[in-house]
Amino acid sequence: MTHYGYFGPAGTFTEMALNGWGPAAGAERTAYASVDAAIAAVRAGEVDAAMVPIENSVEGGVTATLDALAQGEPLVVVGEVLVPITFVLAARPGTTLADVATVGTHSHAWAQVRQWMLTNLPGATYVPTLSTASAATDLGAEEAPHFDAAVCAPVAATDNRLDVLASDIGDIGNAVTRFVLIARPGGLPARTGADKTTLVLFQRDDHAGGLLALLEEFATRGINMTRLESRPTKDEMGSYCFSIDLEGHVLDERVGEALMGLKRVCADVRFLGSYPRADRKPATVAPLNTDDDFTVARGWLDSLRGS
Repeated sequence: MTHYGYFGPAGTFTEMALNGWGPAAGAERTAYASVDAAIAAVRAGEVDAAMVPIENSVEGGVTATLDALAQGEPLVVVGEVLVPITFVLAARPGTTLADVATVGTHSHAWAQVRQWMLTNLPGATYVPTLSTASAATDLGAEEAPHFDAAVCAPVAATDNRLDVLASDIGDIGNAVTRFVLIARPGGLPARTGADKTTLVLFQRDDHAGGLLALLEEFATRGINMTRLESRPTKDEMGSYCFSIDLEGHVLDERVGEALMGLKRVCADVRFLGSYPRADRKPATVAPLNTDDDFTVARGWLDSLRGS
């Protein structure tokens, strides 16, 4: 890969995630104004891969990413990066905290500083922006901004020559956002023993126990899920698909068998890749669910069929 896209502009946490992706060092980069635009650039072949946020420890899934991956031409996740999130309140030089009546930032950032704002700036009005970095960029521009202060990353405040009025304003300490590198389907990343697999499951119809039937495919094979979210399919009211992360690699016997079971009972199974976990935490394999256990059982069945 020689050309990477990312949800920009420069100074976003997404750029920090791309900086943390070793293979991207020295490669050409293009910033895109939205998650949808970055993912569309991958599908169009404008870039080889794109870094986008998918999950936050405070707000959960990033719906723009989940929906873009559940629809359209299939793409896959080839890696993930975890970025600790620290927000500052920044403003143009000469602005004081008492001067702030309006605050611009991205919706996910606002959700993570809402309590701080209520305590310290109870009268401040929230102004949505495309990203935390764009809020800082708008404040740093020559023309008069349409808000008084921005919630952004410390690097964005520095890059735009803004004063920091307050640091570390997140409501919850140790907040982390998970970013994924999206690419067109190709070769699978190697199995490491500390992997994740991402899927989107579509039910054949809505009925009692429908979700349970899908989850049993994982439970009976001792597969642990690390994320489960429902998203509307946009076909009709009440129609949902399920976005899932699970421990393991598609080359693991237990995961492969679960995918076969899901393919049998689902209207569609969208495979969004198997890739190494950012935290390198080994998968938890329940007793009697190792590759050897499945190989022995398959060998026994083959012997019966052969006889």
